[in-house]
Amino acid sequence: MDTPTRIDQVIPSIVEKDAVSNHTFTIQRLLREMGFESEIYVDVIGPGCEARVQELPELEKFNDGKRFLIYQYSIGSRAANYFMAAKGSKIVDYHNIAPSQFFTRWLPSLAAESVLGRSQMLPLSKVSFAAVADSGYNAEELRQNGFRNVGILPIMIDPGNLSAVPRPGLLSSLKEQKGTKWLFVGQLAPHKAQHNLLKAFYCYLKAYDTEAHLYIVGREMGSLYKEALLQFTDQIGIADSVTFTGGITNEELVAYYKGCDVFVSASEHEGFCVPLIEAMHHEIPVVAYGQAAVPETVADAGVVLSDNDPYEMAAAVHCLLGDKNLREELVARGKINAAGFEIKRTEEKFKEMIKSFLTEE
Repeated sequence: MDTPTRIDQVIPSIVEKDAVSNHTFTIQRLLREMGFESEIYVDVIGPGCEARVQELPELEKFNDGKRFLIYQYSIGSRAANYFMAAKGSKIVDYHNIAPSQFFTRWLPSLAAESVLGRSQMLPLSKVSFAAVADSGYNAEELRQNGFRNVGILPIMIDPGNLSAVPRPGLLSSLKEQKGTKWLFVGQLAPHKAQHNLLKAFYCYLKAYDTEAHLYIVGREMGSLYKEALLQFTDQIGIADSVTFTGGITNEELVAYYKGCDVFVSASEHEGFCVPLIEAMHHEIPVVAYGQAAVPETVADAGVVLSDNDPYEMAAAVHCLLGDKNLREELVARGKINAAGFEIKRTEEKFKEMIKSFLTEE
C-alpha cells in the first residue's frame, strides 16, 4: 500500500495514571510529531480522558484502508472485533493478559475478559502483519499464538513518575520515620499478590525490625480483594504497620520512592512491571519474586527470588539492607538498567519500528 497519512490506535479502555494508557497517549504524540494524523478509539473511556479520544464506533469513519491501525492489547474486548473488521494494515502492541484464575474468585467479570482476550490472540495474528511486545516474555507468547513478525518495544514510562518534584512534607515525614520502610507500587489486584507481600512483611517485622512499615501504593481493582487485604492485616496484627495509599499524584509517588528503603514485589504475573524500573531510577534497591517477565525486567540489578516463600523474602530484604556494599552495587546497576528504558530511547525505537513497518507492508 502507499505510505499512509494516518496511523490510528484502538484500545479497550483508557484511564488516567495507567501505564498502558500513558503508553498509548505517548504513541499518539509521537505519530503526530512524525506527520501522521492519529486518533485513539476507545470502548471504555475513563474520567478526564473524554476530550482526548474517540468513541469506538467512530473508528469506521476512516474505513477506506489507507491507514495503519495499532491495537493496544491487554484484555479481552469488543474493541478487538472492531480492530479486526476495520480496513487498513494492522499491528498489535501486546502488554500481556493476566491468566483468568487470578480473578475468578475476586472479579469474575475480569476473569471472563481474560479468557476472551486469550481467545482473541490467534484471530488477531491472522489479520496483523506485525506485532510488538513489552518484553521478550510477551513476545514469546505472541509467537506461540501465530504471530510471526514480532519485535520488542518497552512500554513508555511516564516521565512524571521519574522527574516530578517529591511532595516535601511527605518526603520529610518518611525520612524522619523510624524503622525500615518497604514499598510496593501497583494496582491492588490478585495477580500482584499483595497478600503474599503482607506475609513476607509480617515475617520481617517479627524477625528483624519491629518498627518497619510497609507502603502499598496503587488504586484498587475491585473492592473484594482490597477488603480481604485489610481484614488480613487486622487478623495478623500488622494493621498499624501497613499503609494502603490508594491512587496518588506523581509528586507523592516520587516522595515514596525517595523516602523508602527497599522496593519489594511478590507479584505472580507481570508482562513487564514498570514500577521496578521506576524504583531503580530513584535508587531504591529491589527484591522481587521472579515470575513471568520480572527476571527479564530486573536483569542483574536486583535480588530475584525463585520462591515466593515469605520467610525467604523477608530474609532477602534483611540481607540486602544489612550489606552496604551489595546495596550500593545493586543501586548502581539499577541506575544503568533504568537508563536503558529512558523515554527518549524508547521513543526513538518506536519511530524506527514504524519506519520499518512502513517499508515492509
